[in-house]
Amino acid sequence: MADRTKVTMTVLIVLVVILAIAVVYAFVVGPAISDYVANKQISAYNQGQSDLLNNILLNIQQVGFVRIPVGNQSLVLAPVQNPQAQ
Repeated sequence: MADRTKVTMTVLIVLVVILAIAVVYAFVVGPAISDYVANKQISAYNQGQSDLLNNILLNIQQVGFVRIPVGNQSLVLAPVQNPQAQ
């Protein structure tokens, strides 16, 4: 009988440890990983926007215009001098 009680206690302790690990992961580790991934995605998105704008400005300075395809049409960006600003 003592052997069976010892096995039962060991199984219960293992179950408690497994459940504790699951709770810690669900409430601590999981959200921390999700926040890290979301912050990295936002950072990469912002860096992509910055790179795109810098590339457009560089192309305008070098070539004088930028042609951006939009569906079957194209959008042309070119610098314009405002006569009132001078």
